[in-house]
Amino acid sequence: MYEASVGLFVPYLRNLSALLDKSVAYAEARKFNPAILLGMRMAPNMYDLAQQVGEACRHATVAPALLAGREPVALPVLEHDMAGLQARIATAIEFIESLPRAEIDAAAERNLFFKLKNGTELPFTGRTLLLTFSVPQFFFHVTTAYDLLRHAGVELVKRDFLGPRER
Repeated sequence: MYEASVGLFVPYLRNLSALLDKSVAYAEARKFNPAILLGMRMAPNMYDLAQQVGEACRHATVAPALLAGREPVALPVLEHDMAGLQARIATAIEFIESLPRAEIDAAAERNLFFKLKNGTELPFTGRTLLLTFSVPQFFFHVTTAYDLLRHAGVELVKRDFLGPRER
């Protein structure tokens, strides 16, 4: 459970951070404000890039916290600037790396509730929370962030999404 949560989220949050770094370099080389990229969205009713990053961080922190029986960290306010998003990613990584492995590993059959933003609570076991909800949600948002940047012209390849081979 730990490897399927913390062991998965941390490297991909680092990859997401690197994607944002590349987008800043891209914008600076073309002499435009990188914050312009943060407002991009795939469709009018979808979250913009900043919110995609915010949601990836939210899913990466809430699921492991629930598995560990802890309160999720209060992430920095979602700002529409690259530094704010990088701070959010760093806070998420620091928090989930601090969670106890043994408690997360023991949570597979524990009954948990994931609270949606509207207050609705969804029931799960630890395993189903992770495998059928949080991991897919996390990758949806990271992939959408990658796709938005790629669509904007940032020179990204699959290796940027996947990150370094050595983990």
